[in-house]
Amino acid sequence: MTMQAALVILVFSGLLAVKTTLAAKHEIGGSQGWDPSVDFDSWSSDKSFKVGDQLVFKYSTLHSVVELGSEAAYKSCDLGTPVNSLSTGNDVVKLSKTGARYFACGTPGHCQSGMKVKVNVVSADSTAVPSPDSDSSSGDDSDSSSGSDSGSSSGSGSRASSGQVLRASTGNILAVGSLVIGLVWAF
Repeated sequence: MTMQAALVILVFSGLLAVKTTLAAKHEIGGSQGWDPSVDFDSWSSDKSFKVGDQLVFKYSTLHSVVELGSEAAYKSCDLGTPVNSLSTGNDVVKLSKTGARYFACGTPGHCQSGMKVKVNVVSADSTAVPSPDSDSSSGDDSDSSSGSDSGSSSGSGSRASSGQVLRASTGNILAVGSLVIGLVWAF
């Protein structure tokens, strides 16, 4: 009975590790961060954003992050009614549901100069990568802050990013390894 209980605990631990491993952190703008020199459309074009992933915005005090509630506000850079405003310089937004999310810099003129990003969030088990023009409903979650949980983001892209491949490979290795160890231990 003790061996069976240990096996069950080990298998559940392995599955939990896989779920945790499958989430990715996307540093917006890559190594340059949230900066006006970045072409955010190009940066996001090869990314796939999934539920459970996190967006990390790193930037100087000259900038901020404003989450916009609609594609119309995003396209026109209407910062008048933001869903959320972030300003720590190291903000994390957790993607908790599918749909489109829109972010722009709150510094006057920066959004109009292209300092904005749209991300399309797909389900965690999705293998499809959304197209750049896909329309998804926006979530009302507005509890984004430094290290906080928030609704979904959406990202456009046409191929899987290396982060996705790595997280899937690591998740598979952990799952198979946990199962093998559990079976060997049980017998």
